[in-house]
Amino acid sequence: MAKKVKDYYDLAYARDLSQRLQEASPAFEGQKFSLLLEKDLENLEFSQRQELLAKSIKDCLPLSYQDSLKVFEKILGPELEGGLGMFSEGYWLWPIGKYVELYGDQEFELSAAFSKELTKRFTGEFSMRPLLARYPKDTMALLIEWSRDENLRVRRLASECMRIRLPWAKRQIVVLDYLEEFTTILTNLKDDRDKSIQKSVANNLNDLYKEAPDKFEKILQTWQKEDVSPSCAWIIKHASRTKNKKIATEDLCKKAEF
Repeated sequence: MAKKVKDYYDLAYARDLSQRLQEASPAFEGQKFSLLLEKDLENLEFSQRQELLAKSIKDCLPLSYQDSLKVFEKILGPELEGGLGMFSEGYWLWPIGKYVELYGDQEFELSAAFSKELTKRFTGEFSMRPLLARYPKDTMALLIEWSRDENLRVRRLASECMRIRLPWAKRQIVVLDYLEEFTTILTNLKDDRDKSIQKSVANNLNDLYKEAPDKFEKILQTWQKEDVSPSCAWIIKHASRTKNKKIATEDLCKKAEF
């Protein structure tokens, strides 16, 4: 039986994370961290494990938010190459991102800057969503800038963090109020050759179709007025999967009526 995602975050994982944090800061209370986790961690589901780990880190690292981020920066390690490895190699950083997600929503510049560095080793899509909710205008402006970044992981983050129906996250419709910025970000990325970015843009549009089909159609019609690159063609096809499924179902229903 394949190992479940939640089971990567067990007590052995927690001991390794504790050692990393203790080496980065003498302020981190490793023994207390173990005591907070040993009873419940392995009985919890995935999301609850992440929350417990993040809250336990906060309880055991008696520093300001800014100083805590400095500790985390010490353990991030080297940037990953290409578009792979965020979950296979960077998976162990998930509770660090959860910490920023839970406690960083009032520190826009600090949290955004850290999320940008985090995504180069793992992903910053979850830690950016509270900023998008609290500071939508500033966040969307920053995401436009990131959509042009030389680092493909940062470009992917610009798209992925604003998805309406991001897996493992609450539904968030902020982008519907910032459609011009949303469109600019996706348009900046529509010809990107990186497959992970193409998938993110397509998933963004598929989410949009489920909420506002008219807005979805407007974006695609604008793109199709120009020369469509192979990347953009793939995105349009993948983004239209829910729409095409709906059309196919409607056609079957019409045939059944005769």
